[in-house]
Amino acid sequence: MSAGGPALPALGGRGPSYRERVADALRAALIAGELRPGEVYSAPGLAARFGVSATPVREALLDLAKEGLVDAVPNKGYRVTAVSERQLDDYTHVRALIEIPTTAALAATADPAALAALRPVAEEIVAAAAAGDLIAYIDADRRFHLGLLALAGNAHLVEVVRDLRRRSRLYGLTALAEQGRLRASAEEHLELLDALLARDTEAVRAVMTRHLGHVRGLWAAP
Repeated sequence: MSAGGPALPALGGRGPSYRERVADALRAALIAGELRPGEVYSAPGLAARFGVSATPVREALLDLAKEGLVDAVPNKGYRVTAVSERQLDDYTHVRALIEIPTTAALAATADPAALAALRPVAEEIVAAAAAGDLIAYIDADRRFHLGLLALAGNAHLVEVVRDLRRRSRLYGLTALAEQGRLRASAEEHLELLDALLARDTEAVRAVMTRHLGHVRGLWAAP
């Protein structure tokens, strides 16, 4: 494990959703670069940083291994899988093909009450950006965008985007947070909701195009 280790959140509690909560936090840490490619992490070491027992972390790491996000290293732990620039470009291209037109179409079809229900999540993203909490930022961003796409009524589409998001890497977020520049990107979620509620399809398309552009732009720089 690298010196100092990842800045992981404390996760207390029990229950059937606990393993998935730990897995989601690990995915977010991986996407943000808190867990680095090539580094080997042990379940006990990560568990200590989460403030939990090693068992749910070990189970969560097995889930990530099945997804191809980490590889098991016998008697040591799990190594974070490297992702090439070409792969990241491909993932982002597919996301743009799916998310931009799907979200734009919601301007005409989405229930205003369902859109309004996403505003607290958008505000969580802004708060996490202001606090420099990258794992909370990525977690809230995931819930916002997948929740928005779910309004289109296509569960398979949501799962495809969920998988592509898991494979993304946003190592530039750390520098943006340190420079105080991440909040501007975070506020695009509120801008997007306002455009959707205004039924402004072209504004929605413009915001989504700009927002997804950050994935291989501002948010991607190592």
